[in-house]
Amino acid sequence: MDIRQLTYFVAISEEGSLSAASQRLRVAQPSLSQQVRKMEQELGVTLLERSSRGVALTEPGTMLLDHARRILEAVAAARESVRQAGGKPVGPVSFGLPSSVSMVLSVPLAETVRHELPDVRLRAIEAMSGFIQDWLTDQSIDMGMLYDVSAVRHLSHRPLVTETLSFFSAPDAWPFDTTPGDPVPMRALETVDLILPSKSHGLRALIDRFARTQGLRLNVVVEMDALAQIKTLVARGSGHTILAPAAAIDRVERGELVMAPVVEPAISRTIYLVRHPARPQTLAARSVEKLTVHVIRDLVRRGIWSAEEI
Repeated sequence: MDIRQLTYFVAISEEGSLSAASQRLRVAQPSLSQQVRKMEQELGVTLLERSSRGVALTEPGTMLLDHARRILEAVAAARESVRQAGGKPVGPVSFGLPSSVSMVLSVPLAETVRHELPDVRLRAIEAMSGFIQDWLTDQSIDMGMLYDVSAVRHLSHRPLVTETLSFFSAPDAWPFDTTPGDPVPMRALETVDLILPSKSHGLRALIDRFARTQGLRLNVVVEMDALAQIKTLVARGSGHTILAPAAAIDRVERGELVMAPVVEPAISRTIYLVRHPARPQTLAARSVEKLTVHVIRDLVRRGIWSAEEI
């Protein structure tokens, strides 16, 4: 197999027909058929099932498609990396961000990249940590941020900051005798209705782990795997939540939520910048990584991001 054959095969698979792939690639349909047959003969398997409605991948074809996409992405990245060697940062950079990090980082990072790296096209993707971990593992993105790297030891990671979680409530639904802003002991959280992500979510796993160490049973009345909806429910007085301060600072500044640090113990987590060592790192990606560190340091030092530098 060669790069041309893999390119043809990916196009045919994605288009679902030889004629559509022929138009996309501007290559005669008989040539496409011939190259696919050569691949099938070389591999000793059938890659495509042909019918009047088009083509469909066989099981070996599905397997090859996954490998082919990875190979073509690696070749494209290698070309870009070599082109950029000694030059200026140019090209796309994909960056996966958990929702709470994206809330505070994505806008200032995008503005900084646009100003300092005008030829770089930043694609910031907000998603749950599990998706970001999968994308990093299969090399679909250049870099990402994760809270837990225990399951991704095969990836390169560097700690950036540590966050301490806070308790959030609607101003008129504050459940304690204390004043909003005063530290809330974790044992007090047993007495309130909580709205938290589901147990598959990294934030929930962290909170549950701290609760178990204290022998506490939290009363989770709603599970919601969407940050915006959690904040909306809490602002409406439907319950309370535990989040990183950066995740809800927008609502606090608008007076829709009040917050207080959780203590005894404090619930803290480290944020890591992660990438796959096997994915070729372009000059653009390296430049965005450096800018990310500078932007985070600036946000922390100015008090915009409530975290501690590592």
